[in-house]
Amino acid sequence: MARTTIHRALLEVSRQWLQQAADGDMAIETVDLYIQISERFDAFAAAHNIHRMDDVTGQLAEIFIGAPGRDRRDNITLVPTDSTRRQRRSALASLFVHARALGMTQAVPLLDSPPIPRSPRSTGAELTDAEIEDLQFHSERGMPVTRHAALLALLLSGLGSAETSQATPGDLDLTEATVTTEGSTYTTPRTCSLSPWSVRALRLRADYLAEHRPGQSRLVTSDSSTRYTAQASVGAGFNDIARLSGLATAARRVEPRDITRYVARQVLLQTGQISEVARRLGLSSLDNAAELAGLAWKTGGEPR
Repeated sequence: MARTTIHRALLEVSRQWLQQAADGDMAIETVDLYIQISERFDAFAAAHNIHRMDDVTGQLAEIFIGAPGRDRRDNITLVPTDSTRRQRRSALASLFVHARALGMTQAVPLLDSPPIPRSPRSTGAELTDAEIEDLQFHSERGMPVTRHAALLALLLSGLGSAETSQATPGDLDLTEATVTTEGSTYTTPRTCSLSPWSVRALRLRADYLAEHRPGQSRLVTSDSSTRYTAQASVGAGFNDIARLSGLATAARRVEPRDITRYVARQVLLQTGQISEVARRLGLSSLDNAAELAGLAWKTGGEPR
């Protein structure tokens, strides 16, 4: 198909991305992100009077990857972060790879584009019981109008950020102190127990939404948000709690996965079973469960 427009290619490639998500080969959150970025690239290219895939140059792609944008609070960012640049580059690369496979273009605009380096991966913060209590205390500020306490309660149950972003009042059984999740791309459906603190926080949030926002179905994210945006919103909300508590500093990063690690360690201490850690977190891999719990079980290690 000669001289295909960027818009037409995006429509066809989006169908392939969605099929990959349906087949379990791609996270739906990644599909949402790639479509958003590709739509922005289409508009960006049009502003430069470029409308067809074959006319996209490496220079145009590089300008787009490094272009100013907006953060999650809609503030203008003149210089995008490396993670944002990597996301843009990855989306464009996938768009053109699939478009070439479909015969829609022969362009390879990122052929000479160097990879964007990653910072060394953080080992994560090993949160203590006292630090969890600090997070709980500071998350209660403004509740139930603010979502922070409910968000933390869902994470402490063993839900991941993607699952937390999709949770609804209908998923709660506060009489039995449980929350049920359908899982995510990488986790299985399951029911997780709730602590008394979490039951209280979630009951207040659910009652508040029922009275003041009866049309909203999600507990802690906007119903209109895509899955990727909703998951990112959970991360942003948790970052707010971590900053308020003083745990997140310039020298220490605290993120939702650190709550998952804490839950994994607690389940391991209570049950002594890696299989229970995997069940609570919805993991199919015992190796991943052991890693999150801080157990070097293949070498006979003990929990850290």
